[in-house]
Amino acid sequence: MKRRDVIKGLSLLPLAGVYGSALAQGATTASTSKTGVLGALASANQTGAEASAEVFRAIGVEPIINCRGTFTIIGGSVELPEVKAAVHAAADNFVQYDELAAGVGQHLAKITGAEWGMVSSGCAAGMKHVTVACLTGGNPEKLIRLPNVAGFEKTEVIIPRYARNVYDHAIRNTGATIITVETAEELKNAISNRTAMIYLMSGGQSEEGPLSTRAIAAIAKPHNVPILVDAAAEDLTVPNVHLADGADVVAYSGGKVMCGPQGAGLLLGKKSILQAAWQASAPHHGIGRNDKVGREETMGMVTAVEAWLERDHKAVWQKWLSWLDTINKRISTIPGIKTEVREPNRLSNHSPSLSITWDPNALHVTGDEIVDEMVHARPRIALGGSRGENGMTGVSITAFQMQDGNDKIVADRLYEVLSQKRTPKSTTPVAAAHDITGRWEVNIKFANSESVHNFYIEQQDNWVTGVHQGDFYTRDLVGSVEGNEVKFQSAYRVPGDNLVFSFSGTLSGNDGDQMTGRLHMGEYLECTFAAKKVEYTTENRRSIKIPVGPPLAT
Repeated sequence: MKRRDVIKGLSLLPLAGVYGSALAQGATTASTSKTGVLGALASANQTGAEASAEVFRAIGVEPIINCRGTFTIIGGSVELPEVKAAVHAAADNFVQYDELAAGVGQHLAKITGAEWGMVSSGCAAGMKHVTVACLTGGNPEKLIRLPNVAGFEKTEVIIPRYARNVYDHAIRNTGATIITVETAEELKNAISNRTAMIYLMSGGQSEEGPLSTRAIAAIAKPHNVPILVDAAAEDLTVPNVHLADGADVVAYSGGKVMCGPQGAGLLLGKKSILQAAWQASAPHHGIGRNDKVGREETMGMVTAVEAWLERDHKAVWQKWLSWLDTINKRISTIPGIKTEVREPNRLSNHSPSLSITWDPNALHVTGDEIVDEMVHARPRIALGGSRGENGMTGVSITAFQMQDGNDKIVADRLYEVLSQKRTPKSTTPVAAAHDITGRWEVNIKFANSESVHNFYIEQQDNWVTGVHQGDFYTRDLVGSVEGNEVKFQSAYRVPGDNLVFSFSGTLSGNDGDQMTGRLHMGEYLECTFAAKKVEYTTENRRSIKIPVGPPLAT
């Protein structure tokens, strides 16, 4: 039953008739006087125009043509029409969520060949729920104690070093201790009665070698240690390659190649683990209550799996190639441009792409500059970077999240940008206005707090090296000074985490002893900083007496 039919039927009830009439009146008013998103929707409905872009513009946000791929930060993927239909249909009815999970589990098992299935609120949430399942075994007395694992028998998760990544925060958040191993021998020694699970990221070394999924399964199975494989951006395979290799559960992102809901994930594998994982998910209380997946996303994800299994993947691939061909033909007419269509056979991010390269000394522009120019102009187009041999620069276009008609827009815009006549850039940096060698006290104003860091800087001509001392971590600092403008960058990298700070500022004060500017923190957005050079005084100068032997008293 459609929503309008439900409202129409309310007129059979005395009070509901008045309410339904008021709704109808409100809808009429909205179409003529509402602004913002409601106004955009009403206008689109009246004219039959697409509302998808205008709803974002109504709040001052310009949509992006996606030529990069399934990145969460730009929306993942575009939901299939049948997925949208399932989401809207599910929204019009109530259902008991445990019954829904049971029905979904059985249905996914039937169509994928896995023992059971579950829909989570994204792949990372699914990883978290599976970890909780392996820590608690479905025991709610343990569940409500997490992330406190004191007294638990199972408290450790083993991860090969090659599989450590930023997404394993989902596992660390449960309170589990991460044990990182680099060899099969280390894995054998690490497995104990405390081992709850082994986590792998698919691809690369998980496919072959001494710590492949198959090799790890051979070591783990005799100890009854379950294996979780993170295959977030992979094509779904039936029968599933990871389960066939010995994994107990495999996790996928719903909003990537399957074009399901961005807020959904797919788990396939062992029924007992996934039932305990569902217990650790909303609407049940505990550590997973905040990872809620609605009935709408659930049914959208199930529909995405069904559509994936029925899709003519060869025909879709040819369509993607035709889009790249449109762009290729247009761009190839520009002197100095080289192109190459690539057709990878990997499972992850499986899409053809177009590499466009050129000599930056000939066109006087780099690929990174073109990427920035394309994404900050209208139409906004997100491209990837590309590098060729012998100093060639360029951009790349990934096809599988482009939409009908995007190819012509991208081709015309790229042609316009790349065919521009540009003047050569000076390669000689502007002389530094000041020598900033020394220690600097740096006050950083984050979104809701402040911290004092330190720079220890050595300058030689325009170039800067040194140390950045943060709240918890000390890392190398590199950068440059041109005139009064400074640029520094530091990077902190450990297994599972990568934090890059890029400072851009201006020198001021006496002899350039102060600087202010922006701190660019990558995915963690931006903030401001102000720094002052620390002047060492002569007040505390004193001679130091070095003992000639051990002390005679303490």
